[in-house]
Amino acid sequence: MTKAELRKKYKALRNDLSLGDIDTLSIAIANQLIKLPVWDHSFYHIFLAIEEQKEVNTEYILSILSGKDKNILVSKSDFKTGTMTHFLLTDSTKIKKNHYNIPEPVDGIEISSDKIDVVFIPLLAFDKQGNRVGYGKGFYDRFLANCKPETIKIGVSFFEAEEQITNVFESDIKLDFCVTPEEVYRF
Repeated sequence: MTKAELRKKYKALRNDLSLGDIDTLSIAIANQLIKLPVWDHSFYHIFLAIEEQKEVNTEYILSILSGKDKNILVSKSDFKTGTMTHFLLTDSTKIKKNHYNIPEPVDGIEISSDKIDVVFIPLLAFDKQGNRVGYGKGFYDRFLANCKPETIKIGVSFFEAEEQITNVFESDIKLDFCVTPEEVYRF
């Protein structure tokens, strides 16, 4: 299937999930993540879920990171440039939803992309080769291109892998792992 077809399919599937489903599936994803060999790094980037889009609730992953005393980074998106700026999440970080309902830090201590060791990536769908489909704006491809080559890229998805995304671009950056409630995919 193409990215456009997959976007349509998985937006509909996510839309059918209840808040209870999202919570249960998000906990299962966090429990699967604990099995990964990625917890000995310092800087972890995570997205804050857009509730209106029924994204994976990352509160449980945040709890794991906090419990392991990791440096947690969250981003602010610039829709004019298609880029993201990353800020250290602290007790004093103020989070506010932007006009796309994306929870973002108002300000804070900025950290450059090349310091980030692990990135948790929101997505709509992914395939068995590690390709992913997001909302189509390219924010994460631009962001990941500025990370160091060894940065670990982990997708999180409520749904299992598609066989193949047919219209992958050379600029698309593949995942190293994708975690679902049922399985850990390694690429």
